[in-house]
Amino acid sequence: MIEVKDLSKRYGENVALDHISFSVGEDTIVGFLGPNGAGKSTTMNIITGYISASSGSVTVGGHDTVDEPNEAKKLIGYMPEIPPLYPDMTVREYLNFIYDLKKVTLPREKHLKEICTLIRINNVYGRLIANLSKGYRQRVGLAQALVGNPPVLVLDEPTVGLDPKQIIEVRNLIKSLGKNHTVILSSHILPEVQAVADRIIIINRGRLAADGTPYELEHGQSGEQKLVVRLEGNSGEVQHALESIRGVLHVRNFGEKEPGVFEYEVDGRGGVDLRRPLFGIASKRNWPILSMSSSELSLEDVFLRLTGTTYLSDNAKVKFSSKGGDRV
Repeated sequence: MIEVKDLSKRYGENVALDHISFSVGEDTIVGFLGPNGAGKSTTMNIITGYISASSGSVTVGGHDTVDEPNEAKKLIGYMPEIPPLYPDMTVREYLNFIYDLKKVTLPREKHLKEICTLIRINNVYGRLIANLSKGYRQRVGLAQALVGNPPVLVLDEPTVGLDPKQIIEVRNLIKSLGKNHTVILSSHILPEVQAVADRIIIINRGRLAADGTPYELEHGQSGEQKLVVRLEGNSGEVQHALESIRGVLHVRNFGEKEPGVFEYEVDGRGGVDLRRPLFGIASKRNWPILSMSSSELSLEDVFLRLTGTTYLSDNAKVKFSSKGGDRV
């Protein structure tokens, strides 16, 4: 649905985008991540046709955004971080204005009513936008992106200003929209992206730093699997049995944590799931598993590592290195 090829953007000597390429298929949700100034908004603005690229190309639904801008824009619903609202209009007037601006041919009243019901803004439909809360303004901004039912939605920080309940509602809405739309979602809230995205693209200093599913990013960066498990049983026998599991590289005994219960860290090769064989051995030998957790990298760890982060210790605060500054 979206094809980005060798895209670059320069502002004088400053490089906002440096030859990035990726494609996005139909009916999928892509999380677009990166630190401030990494080039996320620049990429989204080029995809939507708001600004032009210095080089490279973008096609949406087979239409080049430069050669066929009108055809490409018809396929896109865009919600920028600060929605383009007119405070002196009511919500009704504004959505009707957007309907006319986009030259939508769907039945007007029915279409706008469906959007308002979906976004839950029926109760403010007749109110001035100037009198709405920040949360409702965000909802109206999302509603205008849906006018015309475009197959592609580009959402830049869609939950900014929403309370926790509203965030969950919008998150569920985006997941449901992803069943019938291609969604590109930019957000600084990593758990939010992880909760809704089928795929994540991380951009840093204008370059593509990573591209894959949340699972692929978490496992691909760590290169190995680590499990921390507490087992009740003879520590020597348990350690020997854990070391015999296929794919295990090393077992560390962290000592007795409870009477007769020892804690172990089990390192395994990347791509090997140790949980089931470990459970099988413990069950066969009647060793109760009192706890088991993974110590693999989280999406936040992956993001910070790829965007220039120095780790001090497990509990220490992280800091960005001097090379991690943004170009724009």
